[in-house]
Amino acid sequence: MLIADKYHLTYCTNIHPGQDWASTFESLVEYLPIIKNKISKGQPFGIGLRLSNKASEELAMSDNLPKFNSWLIKNGLYVFTMNGFPYGNFHNEVVKDKVHEPDWTTRDRVNYTIRLFEQLAFLLPEGISGGISTSPISYKHWHKNTEKKRAVLEKGAVHMTELILKLHDLEVRTSKYLHLDIEPEPDGMLENTEDFLNFYHNFLIPIAKKELIKYLDVSEDRAKELVLRYCTLCYDICHFSLAYEEPAYTFEKLKNAGIKIGKIQVSAALKVKFDTSDKDKIWESLAQFDEPTYLHQLTENTNEGVKTYNDLPFVLKNKPDVSELRAHFHVPIFLESFEELYSTQDHILKVITILRENMITEHLEVETYTWEVLPGYLKKELSESIIREMNWLIDKL
Repeated sequence: MLIADKYHLTYCTNIHPGQDWASTFESLVEYLPIIKNKISKGQPFGIGLRLSNKASEELAMSDNLPKFNSWLIKNGLYVFTMNGFPYGNFHNEVVKDKVHEPDWTTRDRVNYTIRLFEQLAFLLPEGISGGISTSPISYKHWHKNTEKKRAVLEKGAVHMTELILKLHDLEVRTSKYLHLDIEPEPDGMLENTEDFLNFYHNFLIPIAKKELIKYLDVSEDRAKELVLRYCTLCYDICHFSLAYEEPAYTFEKLKNAGIKIGKIQVSAALKVKFDTSDKDKIWESLAQFDEPTYLHQLTENTNEGVKTYNDLPFVLKNKPDVSELRAHFHVPIFLESFEELYSTQDHILKVITILRENMITEHLEVETYTWEVLPGYLKKELSESIIREMNWLIDKL
């Protein structure tokens, strides 16, 4: 849906199970008309579509894609952004660090992302841009030394250059502008603003410029413009709050570098403040969020920089003596606190304040995908939960 005549707002359908196209479409049919009717009855409602690789392959078969497009139009729905981060199943099995598989060093990741862009180009209405968020190249702990990590960043840049050429070709053929939105997160090869800028300036731009000059016969300046046009940042508010970076800091750094923000994912992390004498009660509250499906990194802001603990069970076992921790657990954005715990909702509010004055992106996507693994006292019927989040954000905007 369009907010303030400029922001396309949606929620990410990675909240719904959907390993194949049949189950994905079944979830969309079950939930989207209900949600649209409650929050966007008088205008079309945008979708943040998540397709697994298998679902995407099956959508490309027969006439599934045209049929889906007809269903969207009939129901007043449209797709303007997609989540291309998780490649495989994202529900009802252990995901953890497998969410990064296959990474950007592989052909599978490239082929999957190209297919998603072809499908988005078909589905995207005329006159608006489209974007696909993707992983931060790879998972840091798979690569044990500086040399191996550098090789991963180089390979990722080579493969993303192929995507830039594909997106340029799509725009020439269809007049539709699509962009790849790279999403930093804790323990990814790209975790924060500095990592993203380092990859962009020291790997992506130098590698991509050579190939773009070669294949498109453009000038060096034009080649750089194309990199800036087609490769953008996905600003996940939860993830950047875990990096202890203020939104204004990141937005200013990117602006100075000429890098666009393709999408803002509106999300909140858990915040643990050990500011009372009853620390046992705080640890008990945090333990309710220990579940086996997703990777829940925790971060601590130290004098030496941000320290990352790779998962919640490790922290619960060792109980480090800290004043504050932040946990990579996407919690409902409309809640500021959870029993003895808090959220990083304050970062969302800071982003909203900036958005009122500066249109730094066209795409806003609520991304709370953890409803089925939240503690029982936070669980409600799924469509009700989504509608509550969307209405909270609409009201704040």
